[in-house]
Amino acid sequence: MADLSSLDLNLLRVFDAVARERHVTRAAQRLHLSQPAVSNALTRLRAALNDELFLRRPGGVEPTELALSLAQPVAEVLDRLRETLASHAPFDPASSDRVFTAGFSEYAEAVLAPPLLAHMAVEAPGCLLAIRHADRINALETLEQDEAQMVLGMLAEPPSLYTRLRLLPEAFLVLMRPGHPLAEGKMTVERFSQWPHLLHSPNGSLDGALDQPMRDAGFPRRLGAVVAHLSAVPAILTRTDMVMALSRRLARQMATAHGLELRPCPVETRHTRLSLIFHRRFEADQGHAWLRRLILSLARDATPAEECDRVRLGIV
Repeated sequence: MADLSSLDLNLLRVFDAVARERHVTRAAQRLHLSQPAVSNALTRLRAALNDELFLRRPGGVEPTELALSLAQPVAEVLDRLRETLASHAPFDPASSDRVFTAGFSEYAEAVLAPPLLAHMAVEAPGCLLAIRHADRINALETLEQDEAQMVLGMLAEPPSLYTRLRLLPEAFLVLMRPGHPLAEGKMTVERFSQWPHLLHSPNGSLDGALDQPMRDAGFPRRLGAVVAHLSAVPAILTRTDMVMALSRRLARQMATAHGLELRPCPVETRHTRLSLIFHRRFEADQGHAWLRRLILSLARDATPAEECDRVRLGIV
């Protein structure tokens, strides 16, 4: 077994990437290296540690006992090193070429990504924001696997290793096709429950934020369809009698872009909030802190004048 003086730090980075990905090609992509370069580094590491470390299997590699025992300590050491270096590195958005990785729910991406990227184009033109999908099912795994430096969505309280910032609460509006019977007259829970509802649920759940309040009111809602992607919503509503309760910011965007009708939601719901979650090791990272501040600012600004909505919907 080699001592630490004979190990190259870059070999530990390769080990960490392969241990996380369980796949040499994906590890190479994570490290922005060629596959031969990663394979060569593994050969050197195997020789230094006198162990195979990773065994080939269909679809990737499998760690040996030694590799499994080393994976967490190596990851922790590299994380601490990155944290220490990042916290002491100045960040100038105007001159930086940093790549930020983030996991966004589909709703968070639709509402926040456009203004965020517009601001970054002006304030940090050399930086890149790489967004991947994240939701309550995979958000923590995305952070644990170091696939994103932060996640945004309707997320549960995370473990103590993570910091959660709550953004503004979301109100709901109801979308429907032009000429829909529900667009005329008073919007009541009873009338609302008489029409089939469209539910957006990326993970396939049949339960939404309005279901329990409507059951409590004595008018359980009837689902007409469940869709995984918001892009399908406008065409479905235009061609059917289905109605949809959607967070106000996105509902207004869809109504304006696709000529849909907007009505107030007759159901009182629990406060629904977007959350921003990140590992505590990023708290002192100046670049990460800059992006967090920008997102928090845009989340406030992205909430348009509620009074305008109330006038438009005829509820004042």
